[in-house]
Amino acid sequence: MTIIHSLLDTDLYKFTMMQVVLHHFPAAQVEYRFRCRTADVDLVPYVDEIKAEIKALCTLRFRTDELDYLRRLRFIKSDFVDFLDLFHLNEKYISVSPSPKGNGEIDIVITGPWLHTILFEIPVLAIVNEVYFRNTQASPDYDEGRERLIEKIALLAVPPDYADCAIADYGTRRRFSKQWHEEVILTLKQSLGTQFAGTSNVHYAMKHGLLPLGTMAHEYLQACQALGPRLRDSQVYGFEVWAKEYRGDLGIALSDVYGMKAFLRDYDMYFCKLFDGARHDSGDPFEWGEQLISHYQANRTDPRTKVMIFSDALDIPKVLQLYERFHGRSRLAFGVGTNLTNDLGYTPLQIVIKMVRCNGQPVAKLSDSPGKNMCDDVAYLAYLRQVFEIEHDG
Repeated sequence: MTIIHSLLDTDLYKFTMMQVVLHHFPAAQVEYRFRCRTADVDLVPYVDEIKAEIKALCTLRFRTDELDYLRRLRFIKSDFVDFLDLFHLNEKYISVSPSPKGNGEIDIVITGPWLHTILFEIPVLAIVNEVYFRNTQASPDYDEGRERLIEKIALLAVPPDYADCAIADYGTRRRFSKQWHEEVILTLKQSLGTQFAGTSNVHYAMKHGLLPLGTMAHEYLQACQALGPRLRDSQVYGFEVWAKEYRGDLGIALSDVYGMKAFLRDYDMYFCKLFDGARHDSGDPFEWGEQLISHYQANRTDPRTKVMIFSDALDIPKVLQLYERFHGRSRLAFGVGTNLTNDLGYTPLQIVIKMVRCNGQPVAKLSDSPGKNMCDDVAYLAYLRQVFEIEHDG
């Protein structure tokens, strides 16, 4: 059974970044690598199945109705949609093989033009997840999953004071299966009403009349390490190119590529006023929110007019705690991923595909959660820490 049937079955930020790549960095060459952070998982038996699914993925083209949908999004430009009309993922840019370490890990390496490889990450992660779970959980306990989902909905829906506490689905890459992902989305839409803000998944946004959500991911700011004029200015350069492309639209800045301190040093009054808000994706979210609010106030910006998006390993109790802390002090948004789309009682896989090189140079993220870092060049990481004045050993 083929897993991916549509090239829209991915996160919106892949398209928003891809449009920037087309218009500003069409010649950039990149390399991405896969990692499973979950210990003692043997993925080697599924290599051939994963390859077959990727082969099927590479036969897909954007359908006319999908292109029409993208064209209707206010921030998508017509020349980009024309490009997508010609686009397909090419098998020659991706390889899957057992790791030479012989420990059950697999190597997935994606190498080629950024413009032609950027759409691999999300569907390939969804493929690895679904292949793994359909082999290890032949008869999934969907009833258990439904019970857990109903409990989460009840937590959100009960307190009348929380009527404007809304969550969004960010769970495409680590979903248990495509079928379960769609059921979760439909249940949330039916049960939560306006408390369900939308989904990062463009296919389901189009199919079910939901708001598609997303702006930029780490790979964009990482690539700017190699594409910008100098390393120290790469974060500022990334934000400026983004603003040049979107002219104030899609104004959510990602804050954790170099940690919060380095972000705030670069996020000056101009960006505070220009961007709609920022997204948290590592480190202590409460500390992050307090720092951001103080920073806005110090830069003559009313934090109540700005959005704080929380998206790091959220569950509903944590959403409610964050809502209680920051409600009324800032506009709030919550993107919940694995806890919504892969919570049936089985241990979800912590899998990622990260950009590790751009134009032959190493690129990396130095987040506020050291376990999230992924770069095999120790000297480059040390240099990055020095340039951005990052003390801890990320």
